[in-house]
Amino acid sequence: MHPAAPTYPVAPAYPTAPGYPAAAPASGYQAAPPGAYQVPVGGYAAPTGAYAVPDTTTRRSGFLGTLALILALIAAVVTPIIAGISAFAIGRLLPQGITTSTSDLSILSPARDQVLWAELSFWTGTILGIAAIVIGIIAIRKKQGRGAGIAALVVAVLAVVIFFVVLVIALGAGSAAGFAGYTA
Repeated sequence: MHPAAPTYPVAPAYPTAPGYPAAAPASGYQAAPPGAYQVPVGGYAAPTGAYAVPDTTTRRSGFLGTLALILALIAAVVTPIIAGISAFAIGRLLPQGITTSTSDLSILSPARDQVLWAELSFWTGTILGIAAIVIGIIAIRKKQGRGAGIAALVVAVLAVVIFFVVLVIALGAGSAAGFAGYTA
């Protein structure tokens, strides 16, 4: 048979230390030691409420800025070309030029079609330039094509300068061409 197993002394039961609960709290987490930051040892509690998808802002369309830039480019390129062609023809037909001392506009009658085209291009450029400025400001404010809106503002403001520079140069060139043909 087997000899009897030796008996070992039983470890004494240690009393619980003051300040520590005898059992784990009802929430299932261990209690923090005294003086410690009171965070549950088992981790953070699950957030309450339903899971929410992070708000992803969709990128707005740049249509307004693009539209403003197109209008500004038309005002800065197309209308000065039409005005330049018309001004050159006016200069050729009226080589002596227009004096400001007369209020009689009948001196423009030989070039009435060209004067009409120059005036139409002026008013078209003005309307397109103002529309480009307004739409460009709206695009910048609404952040819908902000870069194109800024470019449209710059181009629309420069369109006025471009228009009058082209007009004066073309009228002078047309007058020189008309004067050379007039004297020959």
